[in-house]
Amino acid sequence: MNAALSVNVSVAGSRYRVRLNPAVILNTFVHIYTAVIEGEWPRHYDYKQLFKVANAKMSTSSVSKGCFVFKPSAKKKKKSLSLESYFIDGCEGAESSETRFKLCQHLWDKIKSDTEVLQDELNRKILDSLLDFTRKCSSARQHSDWASQMRANEIPTAALVLGVNVPDHDITFQSLSELLHQSVTPHVASVEAKECGALKHLMKRVLERLMDTVVDDDEEEETEHTSTQLHKSVNCSLSALCDWYITKTKKSSSGTPGKKRSSPAEHERQQQPPVVIIFKDLEAFNPRVLRDFILICSRYIERLPLMFIFGIATSPSTIQRMLPHSVSSLLCIELFQSLSCTQHLATVIDQLILTPQFPFKLNAKVMQVLLSIFLYHDFSVRNFIKGLQLALLEHFHSQPLSVLCCKKKEALLNVMQLSHRDLERIRQLPSFKRYVEKQESQEQVNLITDDSHLKETCRKMIKGLHKYHKNYYPILKCLHTLTSALPRYPLGKQIRELHLTCLEKNVWENEDYQSAMKLLKMLAKDDLIALLQRCGEILKPVKSKKMKSTAFQLEELLTKFKQLDTVVSEMAPSEEDSITSPIKNLQKKTDLFQLQKTLLEMNETRRSKKLSPFEILRNEALEFIDSLVKSHLSPPESQTLHEVCYYSSSATVRRHLNATPRTSIQAALSSPYYYLQNENLKTEDGTVSNAAPDICIAYKLHLECGRLINLYDWLEAYATVVSAADGNDPDSDGYGKVDEVKHARFIRSVSELEFLGFIKSTKQKTDHVARLTWGGC
Repeated sequence: MNAALSVNVSVAGSRYRVRLNPAVILNTFVHIYTAVIEGEWPRHYDYKQLFKVANAKMSTSSVSKGCFVFKPSAKKKKKSLSLESYFIDGCEGAESSETRFKLCQHLWDKIKSDTEVLQDELNRKILDSLLDFTRKCSSARQHSDWASQMRANEIPTAALVLGVNVPDHDITFQSLSELLHQSVTPHVASVEAKECGALKHLMKRVLERLMDTVVDDDEEEETEHTSTQLHKSVNCSLSALCDWYITKTKKSSSGTPGKKRSSPAEHERQQQPPVVIIFKDLEAFNPRVLRDFILICSRYIERLPLMFIFGIATSPSTIQRMLPHSVSSLLCIELFQSLSCTQHLATVIDQLILTPQFPFKLNAKVMQVLLSIFLYHDFSVRNFIKGLQLALLEHFHSQPLSVLCCKKKEALLNVMQLSHRDLERIRQLPSFKRYVEKQESQEQVNLITDDSHLKETCRKMIKGLHKYHKNYYPILKCLHTLTSALPRYPLGKQIRELHLTCLEKNVWENEDYQSAMKLLKMLAKDDLIALLQRCGEILKPVKSKKMKSTAFQLEELLTKFKQLDTVVSEMAPSEEDSITSPIKNLQKKTDLFQLQKTLLEMNETRRSKKLSPFEILRNEALEFIDSLVKSHLSPPESQTLHEVCYYSSSATVRRHLNATPRTSIQAALSSPYYYLQNENLKTEDGTVSNAAPDICIAYKLHLECGRLINLYDWLEAYATVVSAADGNDPDSDGYGKVDEVKHARFIRSVSELEFLGFIKSTKQKTDHVARLTWGGC
């Protein structure tokens, strides 16, 4: 009865392994039987506690070891908080937090869906080209022209140059894999360098993802697979993949009975689909691993229709740099170039930011932060969109009046639901204060004291804000169309640059704007007409009375330009003589006074010269454009209640997206009190307490040293500070002495500082380390 038993128990679909003796088993079932007889066995019983072995934590005490059954505790499990709960927690203006959360959620989903659609549209061309390439290679292999197009041992390879915006590559490869699965082949495997450090790892990942089975590895222990479908393990070799592929193609070629027979060409294409292997980050792969894998695959190309897709971030020459000629010659490479990340960003900005359909806006500083991170850090459009989503979340969480940041009809309804506290917040807005100051005295009193009157005024302001956005973006695009073709791009080559200028101040007061208008006055007739026609195409789709009127006036100007060819204007002979007469006088002998008089006459003649009909019409068109700019491109700060739609906390966005870990680490080491909240560490004048952690003391002492730090002197100073912290008597003999414990603590602190990058070992002096931080002696 005392022999121990190890049993596998399956209860309620779960498996348990229990080590018990027969007496314990008998005792357990006695407890179960008693509970059933007494009606204390609940149906909702947690069966996982059935075979819990009693230990010291249990309330049951027994002389012999046993297994006891416990009823489930009455305490309910803590429910996980919803997204709305996280949003409301610490939210400003809790009375409208639910409404703001719904608005934020709606805009968040809109950003996500629109960017996914946009990503698919931008990648459609390159993905279609890749699909055509795979189909062409598969068809060529299955027909007799395979040998004529490429050698028998060549592997078709697509070199896909995606650019340095690595965070965006995952979406592209995901779309590519889905399209290959849908229309070309079911055999697609994607691998990354971080999971393929050795050849066996690469081979194993490829086989597992193609065959959807377990691959044996002699050096790794067998793992237990708990999936419902058990797979038979195979050897880690391409010969096993070939056998599996032959079996698969035979099954698929047999088809189902009663199904309509396909054509021979289609049947052959379905019979031998290609095996596509995608290397997502080619530059990160070990060249030796990649070389050996290609050499092995070239030996099986006659039995297995392999095809490679290389994801390249830098340049196609990477393939020649990583692989020797003997290996790269085994690849039949075709180059594919994706859309540049700057063009992708321009499209995203046009669809999400430069549109009145999206009510949430960014001010100039926040926009500049997101663009700076994009241009100087990662070139990732995906991270730019994440930054936009972060600003959206922060705006709705921190601004109670963001309940008005929605479509016009919904915003007008939300105005009438504003509480007195919200109306007081409106009265405190800087833009509203400026508006009140411009009103008459009685109107000022009504706006400050009468809530109903303020609501009606806010409705008018919301309408004016939406009207401003509806007119702002078309005129902005028209101005960009006119100035982006000018030499040296005075207002910027990209529309985002012009948008930033318009957000900061009045663009017509900028010197670059004046230069652009002067250059536009020098345009030829055909160039100016083409630009004005493009402006008309921008204004026509806009559903606004003002923009329709503007488009009509622009059409009239274009009609006048086209009628200039039929108008014949000749200069009068008298005028021609007046122009040429001073020049004839210059040919005569004259003195200095007469020459000066003649030149002055020529200058006055040129000033009084009559403009041609084209020049008059050109000036009229540019004056019309200038009036549109001054009417509709004023900064958002000029609009009342712009704070409800524009997010302006650039510091918050920079802190979240562009973190500075070195600064945070230095602050923690210099002021440990603010992180540990220990009163013993509280000091003044930036000093560090001798009771601080060892690394803080070592860091403070290293700041007092020069570029090279003597380790022995550093250790003695550390031992002195630590002895004071231990409360030793300064006059004692052992004060400041280095013992084994202090030595070990010091070595650990120095190792941690080296790991954090504050010091490094140096070969100049064996007992010194080099300091990597600024300042000091």
